[in-house]
Amino acid sequence: MAVLMVVFGVSSVVLGACFALLKWNEIRYHSKGLPPGTMGWPIFGETTEFLRHGPDFMKNQRARYGSVFKSHILGCPTIVSMDPELNRYILVNEAKGLVPGYPQSMVDLLGKCNVAALHGSAHKHIRSSLLSLVGPPAIKHDFLPRIDKFMRSFLSNWDAKTIDLQEKTNKIVEGELGSSCKAFKPEFDKLALGTISLPLNIPGTNYYQGLQGRKGIEKILRQFMEERRGSKTHYNDLLDQILRNEKFKYNLSDEEIIDQIITVLYSSYETVSTTSMMAIKYLHDNPTVLQQLREEHSAIRRRKGAEDHIEWEDYKSMSLTRAVIFETSRLASVVNGVMRKTTKNIELNGFFIPKGWKIYVYTREINYDPNLYPKPFAFDPWRWLDKNLENHKHCFIFGGGGRLCPGKELGILQISIFLHYFVTRYRWEEVGKNEIVKFPRVEAPKGFHIQVSKY
Repeated sequence: MAVLMVVFGVSSVVLGACFALLKWNEIRYHSKGLPPGTMGWPIFGETTEFLRHGPDFMKNQRARYGSVFKSHILGCPTIVSMDPELNRYILVNEAKGLVPGYPQSMVDLLGKCNVAALHGSAHKHIRSSLLSLVGPPAIKHDFLPRIDKFMRSFLSNWDAKTIDLQEKTNKIVEGELGSSCKAFKPEFDKLALGTISLPLNIPGTNYYQGLQGRKGIEKILRQFMEERRGSKTHYNDLLDQILRNEKFKYNLSDEEIIDQIITVLYSSYETVSTTSMMAIKYLHDNPTVLQQLREEHSAIRRRKGAEDHIEWEDYKSMSLTRAVIFETSRLASVVNGVMRKTTKNIELNGFFIPKGWKIYVYTREINYDPNLYPKPFAFDPWRWLDKNLENHKHCFIFGGGGRLCPGKELGILQISIFLHYFVTRYRWEEVGKNEIVKFPRVEAPKGFHIQVSKY
């Protein structure tokens, strides 16, 4: 009996303490005019629920509080917006006190000079430099021949093999950035894991691992910079061009160069590699789409000799291919949203948002809005043949406003050339049960295995 009383007493104290902590966090972030919502635990907030349940957490909160609600995720008091009109307003009004506000973990690991984290003149300076490197003239004259040559070799010997497609598509990024990036791929994997985490620098945490990965990458990059600047050899890859500052309109510091290289790597692995993998999955699951895509690419090959490379006019004729890429990005929700931060007290949709709060522009659910995308869970690339859809004001697949992804067209080119050679050379079947998780990032935890045979 005495033991039961002790257990009851301890349980009561623990429950009381938990209730007090939750209540304290609500009071701490209480402000008149804020949207409804919950703030969770001190420090941790609702990060665990957010990372563990992702889209379901968002849907549940929206059902309870509406399309705009407050929360505390990734170490920050945050307003979550799932309202299409408000999201567009936030994305196109950076000058009105809505600047980039990515989680501290992401800023620390990608670098404070990375193009996504900057705003104002600093952002224009870096973005202009990147666009001079990956703009349309460079894509047409520099990247297309290089990517075509790489893909022809890369996809030359897959016949009669079982491959991990996730691992293979990662090499698409490595091919363009140069063989040297293989040296820091293990360190990069640590960094990527920590970008979406609580910024707790404690051994064993994802954030701690991410910092160690960042340090490893920096060390390797500084060695590359020293070696390549002292060499007369030109490696003819994107990494070399960034290191040499050859096409930038402005001279970048070493710190800025390192941050841009890490950001290019991160965004490429997260988008180009993942979209390539998911496109192959969706094509396998939708044979009618695959057949028409094959016809588009077979027509190109019939106009050319066996060894002729893809030219600009060939690439521009790949209209269904471009549609497949957009539809894959939409349906897989490769990018779930973007974050902003208020630089002053502002009012949005009748709510008061204090200075310094984060705003999570959650675009994932817009990808499944039946008013914008009829039959939203069907893989229907033909919807994108209407070019107006790409430019629709609520299409945020590649960002929006002045934050449209600078590498968008380069990424589309890489995936297009990959698909061209893959579907004209091979057929494939999935092997085993390939589990795919879609939050917080799209990935196959145990790999995505396919059996490849000659077409």
